[in-house]
Amino acid sequence: MFITSREKSIIELIVKTSGKHTVYSLSAFLNVSGRTVQRNLKSIESILKEYHLELKRTANEGLFINGKNEHIYKLIQSLADVSPTDETPEERKLNLLIILLHEGPSFKKQVLANQLGISVTTLTSYLDELADWLHKFGITLTRKRGVGVELTADEAEKRHALASFFLVYFYEEIIETLYGMQKGNHLDEPVLGYFDPAYLTAVDQVVNHYLGEKQITLTDSDYIGLVVHICLTIQRTENGFGLQHDEPVDGHGSTEFELMNTIVEELKQRLSVRMTIRDIQFLTVILKGSKVQDPDVVYYDSILLGHLIKNVIRDVSENLHVDLSDDFSLFQGLLAHMGPSIFRLQQEMDLFNPLTDEIKKKYPVLFLAVKKSLEMEFKDISFPDDEVAFIVLHFGSAMLMNEEKVSIQAVVVCPTGIGTSKMLASRIQRELTMINKVEILSIKDFQTANLDDYDIVISTVRLPFTEVDYILVSPLLSEKDIGFIQSYLQNNVEKLTRKKYLKSSAQSGEKTEVRTLLQEIKEVHSSMEAILTNFRVYRKHSGGNHLQILNEMLEEGEQNDLLQEPLVVMQQLMEREKKGGLGIPNTNMGLFHCRDDNVKKLIFQVAHLDVPCKIKGMDGQEMEMKSLLLMLAPEELSRREQEILSLISTSLIEDHISMMIYSSTNEAIIRKKLEDLFLDYLQTNLIKE
Repeated sequence: MFITSREKSIIELIVKTSGKHTVYSLSAFLNVSGRTVQRNLKSIESILKEYHLELKRTANEGLFINGKNEHIYKLIQSLADVSPTDETPEERKLNLLIILLHEGPSFKKQVLANQLGISVTTLTSYLDELADWLHKFGITLTRKRGVGVELTADEAEKRHALASFFLVYFYEEIIETLYGMQKGNHLDEPVLGYFDPAYLTAVDQVVNHYLGEKQITLTDSDYIGLVVHICLTIQRTENGFGLQHDEPVDGHGSTEFELMNTIVEELKQRLSVRMTIRDIQFLTVILKGSKVQDPDVVYYDSILLGHLIKNVIRDVSENLHVDLSDDFSLFQGLLAHMGPSIFRLQQEMDLFNPLTDEIKKKYPVLFLAVKKSLEMEFKDISFPDDEVAFIVLHFGSAMLMNEEKVSIQAVVVCPTGIGTSKMLASRIQRELTMINKVEILSIKDFQTANLDDYDIVISTVRLPFTEVDYILVSPLLSEKDIGFIQSYLQNNVEKLTRKKYLKSSAQSGEKTEVRTLLQEIKEVHSSMEAILTNFRVYRKHSGGNHLQILNEMLEEGEQNDLLQEPLVVMQQLMEREKKGGLGIPNTNMGLFHCRDDNVKKLIFQVAHLDVPCKIKGMDGQEMEMKSLLLMLAPEELSRREQEILSLISTSLIEDHISMMIYSSTNEAIIRKKLEDLFLDYLQTNLIKE
């Protein structure tokens, strides 16, 4: 039996106090996190199976081992004889990965097995699993007779692979270690057999300090990810594994680059280590992919992304028969979350969500609806299940659901209704957790059954009915069959949820207080009034220079008492343009915008240029701008004011007619478009409330 000391302790505690210990009490007793115990319990379940035993829970979540007494006795005897090892398979695989990445490029199998203290057979199994893992990062692991094991990869790929392995399998351990060191615990040994404790402590302190100084908030997993990547970069560079000059890393000149450069300079002084400009660029990409913006700051940025998110919310609402289209906090949350996530996906950085399986079980139908919509709206991006699960959480929160109200009923049809159909029904419920109930019918019984009782018909034979929509599968339910059923469910979410979700499920039912509503009405009124009063359409002679036009518009704004210090506001606009393109793809429009204390009122104005200007688009491509849209706001904005600005920005590319209106020179038509937008908002938001 292969078992760790902690796993042995957990089994012994559960046996001695059957039904008394919970995950929480075990974590407190063993002084580890609850998630660490949960992971150990998965390994324990596999061990118990070998003894024909099961791990079960009481109504109060107490853990007990279920099975015959003689089997439990046999387990206890085995535990008494076994010598536990404190090295799990994941830890051995980590050691193997570190050896492969630090002592390469080629190895003899027997030498590797001896280094790790395992058999060649176990080594082969580990290499198979690592080869699949490394392939995701573009790393090739080959085994040739007479040569041994060879690993081929760029340095950036090696760093991504090793960092991701730490984060996926040892996330809790890293958090616990950092917490302990922050409390003053001194470590002499490398953390997880790799990280220098002094480096880990210094990186944690410096990163925490500068992120706090810049008021940048990262999620826990992104923060730990950044610390791990910086530590790993220091140690790899120190060991002579530098980034090659032809490896694709970028980010020079951005605010993230400046911040990372500051962090690295501080670490160089503290730790007397050497890091290159390529290392800083590499880490800038990590920071860009992990930066989580405060939702309150995302108000009218990322127009293309905002437009697509609106479409996703609309699709999910239609599929689930729940109206979420006016939920601005959902829109804000998704906008803040998906910007950095899409950057990560484009950089092929590994995303890890420890709650994916739990979210799939809790919201199976919502998961299908969100996945379907993302595939439809974001055609050039492939969203892995881990990322879909994060997005599902936003929707789950918005819908105020503890559990889904949808129950999917399936019917399995086979010639007799007995035999293999029972096994098939059992496998369907095990493999497809979104299906709640499976009924088995013979062909004869199926002919008289009410098809409205079933959401999906699965058959092991061809059915003699042309009007019935069904899926033909093998009695053994192959992986291909499972894929067909999942695809069917995903493409028919709207049909599955019809009449099962109440339209009101997205509404909390709580009445808004009169004073709160009056304040919101006041904010909405002043926002709309400011936009409509200050709206202008200019015809400008540009000479091909859009900065000159912006200066003129800001100076006129100062004369009309809409803003002060136009040069400061201009600097803000130029800084924003440096961060990324402002041209709206597939249009001739550019949206220049910022928030600044010098702006007194909300401003939305349009300038039509006689000579088009070349600017960078939001998709990174150069484009010609004929219409310059200027949107300015004070630094402090209420939620309702943010909604009004977001309303305008997402309407810019709402449809072809909207794009034609905003790019026209007709002030009356654009003003009418804004008035219609505002009227619709008032009717669907404030009046309804």
